[in-house]
Amino acid sequence: MLPKKSRPSPLGRMSGIGFEFAAAVVGLSLLGLWIDRHYGSSPWGLFIGLTLGLVGGTYNLIRDSLLATKEVDSSASSTHDDARDEDESSKP
Repeated sequence: MLPKKSRPSPLGRMSGIGFEFAAAVVGLSLLGLWIDRHYGSSPWGLFIGLTLGLVGGTYNLIRDSLLATKEVDSSASSTHDDARDEDESSKP
């Protein structure tokens, strides 16, 4: 695990996840729009690009959210274990 100082804040992590989602949707939609204009396949390139962006963005969003949840659970359990160890060591 990363040291506490180099871990991003929860707000930074969530905004990063949101930015990744938006970038996937916008980027692949623009690529689909370019394909439509270049090959004259309107509106199929845009629809396919938008669909791929939504699917890929949602996949990344879920994957990053599950990873963040695992990290929170593991840090909470290690904090709980540390507190229990301190309680046991203070007993005579």
